[in-house]
Amino acid sequence: MRITDLKVHVVNVPFTTVFASTLQQRRGTTRVVVRLTTDEGLEGLGESMRGRPVAHLVERHRGLLIGHDPFDIEPLLARLRTVPFYYGYAGYAAVAAVEMACWDIMGKALGVPIAKLLGGYVRDQIPAGGILTRGALPATTPKADIPAALAEESQRMLAQSGFRALKVKGSFDADEDVAIMQALRRAQPHAKLRLDPSGVWSPHQAIQAGLRMEPLELEYLEDPCSGLESMALVRQKIRIALCTNMCVVRGDDFAPAVRLGAVDIIHGDAHKWGGISATKRLGALCEAFGLGMNLHTAGELGISTACHLQLAAAMPEVRYAIDSMYNLLADDIVCEPMRFDNGCFAVPAGTGLGVRLDADKLARYEALNAEQGDYNL
Repeated sequence: MRITDLKVHVVNVPFTTVFASTLQQRRGTTRVVVRLTTDEGLEGLGESMRGRPVAHLVERHRGLLIGHDPFDIEPLLARLRTVPFYYGYAGYAAVAAVEMACWDIMGKALGVPIAKLLGGYVRDQIPAGGILTRGALPATTPKADIPAALAEESQRMLAQSGFRALKVKGSFDADEDVAIMQALRRAQPHAKLRLDPSGVWSPHQAIQAGLRMEPLELEYLEDPCSGLESMALVRQKIRIALCTNMCVVRGDDFAPAVRLGAVDIIHGDAHKWGGISATKRLGALCEAFGLGMNLHTAGELGISTACHLQLAAAMPEVRYAIDSMYNLLADDIVCEPMRFDNGCFAVPAGTGLGVRLDADKLARYEALNAEQGDYNL
């Protein structure tokens, strides 16, 4: 089997509310969609992040992909190895999109879901956690009312979706973030709560805020500081598990993190780590060194959501409710949106990723990107 054609699309899909964090405010998600066609008539789908720069990187490697056997994943990854070295996150995202499409082809060719190719199902229902940001509130909300207003919003979210966990995107104001988490705990006495300031606090701020939040029994505090040294200092002083999506983002970061004792939980992400194979390897490392593992979200549409669900289905190392922004999407580009019930996603049962592309919606949201440009910073 050989790849005979490559098509790359960049789409914008709006959110139902603004996504607000310390890094950005987005009114939707921008995603790259890759379609690989083979000489046997199979089409593999891939999806990734970072918009037009990633689409350009994928297109630049057209000559490498055409004629390649999609089953030869490791030779392909070896040939793409320097792409992340030169292009960082965009490079990992480009590799991930192509590799995902190859896995989709393999599953379709063999008539099985990707989870089967990864070793089989350890679960077929994937618990998910919701994301709560200040963007869910009216812009006119008085500052003093934000904690209570977000607590009320959390009740609506959990009642509507049944999320097993809830993550708050934090801010530069550690005191206000603590007040929000205190209000959430009063409103949600049994929910698993997480807070993610996206690395903007100083170690001193993180320690002081962490000590105040210890009675709240957070599931974890994600990236309160930037850098492994700072994270290690905080971890020594507070009794809240520390998670990261910013300090351990490639294989080279793993050994220093373990030596320093900087983190307890690492977020995998097929797009940021460079694909399905890399995410599986990360799981093996976490298991070997006694670290927890979860899956990160950056506004995935149905193709990438299906990818993470296939991974979570086949990875016993993923023991937390995975992050998801799927409930924020106003629409999707797959024919059958992901099924979500009682706080869990059902793993798509079809072959490969288990999803089919909706050509009309792909065209509609590709046109929206052409009109508006990329949403992400």
